[in-house]
Order: sequence, then structure tokens, then C-alpha cells
Amino acid sequence: MTAALGLYQELKLPLPWSPADKPTPLVVYGGATAVGAFAIKFAQLSNIHPIIAVAGKGAPFVETLISREKGDTIVDYREGDDTVRSKIKAAAQGPVHHAYDAVSEKGSYVNLGAALDAPGRITVVLPAEDQVPEGISIHRTMVGSVHMPPAEGQKLGDKEFGAAFFQFIGRGLAQGWFSGHPSEVRKGGLGGLEGALKDLEAGKASAVKYVVRIGDTEGAQ
Repeated sequence: MTAALGLYQELKLPLPWSPADKPTPLVVYGGATAVGAFAIKFAQLSNIHPIIAVAGKGAPFVETLISREKGDTIVDYREGDDTVRSKIKAAAQGPVHHAYDAVSEKGSYVNLGAALDAPGRITVVLPAEDQVPEGISIHRTMVGSVHMPPAEGQKLGDKEFGAAFFQFIGRGLAQGWFSGHPSEVRKGGLGGLEGALKDLEAGKASAVKYVVRIGDTEGAQ
């Protein structure tokens, strides 16, 4: 839902049931993350291309999500900021006005601000300082509880969008044209939680979500 809200509520991109009918370049920074990967999947359903995915060691996974024949490509962030910015511009083959920053740290949105053309919109998933050129705006994507009033910065229509889009996602999962993110079940239930957190901190969780089954915990009933 974070991916969907960012694409459609914040970036105002065409919905899957009313897909784009012209080239609409989209940069997804962090294409191998769960949010970034889902953003790419939704963009595919919306016929949004070219998709310019910024990724590192998760690039082989991102390759399975994009459509090279439609102009999609991958930019390796490990090549440095200047190279990332220039390759984004080159891959767009024209003005690029939309970016989904699924990383939102270590200068990611600064790079996006330098690569986008005005008027440009960047949506982020973490708080971000407004370090972008004039004509480029930053919008934070947040997902609040359905039982609580809208969180600060959350639009009143987000709940209604979520109610409709969850139904759409459910249909896709049931009919096989949508899929979840790769996952790895950690051994030992809650006993494996510390190791999973350490691997997360060490940056080993590329293109995967760790799952802990409470019922597998030693002594659990």
C-alpha cells in the first residue's frame, strides 16, 4: 500500500485501470526494496515506462521486474552520485518529472532532485529535508491505521483509496497477475529474530523480507 499511495496519491500517475498512453518516465530509487519492487510492479500494470530503477547488488532481482523492450533500465548507485544523475537523465530520453524514493536517505532524494526536470515530484518514505532545486517538490508517503484519524501529512482520501486498492491487490494475488515480495523464513522462531535484525543492520537483506514464525519458537504452545 505504501508503494500504491506514493505512485497514485502523491505522484498522481495513471491508475492500472486507466493506464498511461504515452511515455511517462519514472525513477524508482531502491528498486530491490519491498516498496520499490512493488512500485515497479504497479508501474508495469499502469503501462508507465521507461522505468529507471536505481539498485545495487539487488539488480538481478530488479531485472526480473522491468521490461527492457519498453525502455526500462537499471542504474547502479554504487557508481557514484554524478554517474547516477547523468544515467537517469540519459535513460529517460526526455524530461523526467516523477520519482519514487524507496530509500530516502544517504543523499538519495538529493540525487533525484538533481536528475528531475521541473515541475518534478519526489515521494519519500522517510522524513526528508527540502534539499532540491526550485521546481522540484518532495512529498512524504505514509500509511496510517484504518481505525485512527489521518496521520500528519496523510490525505483524507487515502483511506478510501486504500479500501479500493486492497481489493485490487487481492484480485491480483488470487488470479496470479500480481505477486508478493521474496521472503526467507528464519529458523527458530523468535529465537532467530536477533540474527535477522543483525543481518538487516549489516545490509544483507537485499531483495528479500525476513519472516519469523512465532510458532517455531522453542517452548511456544
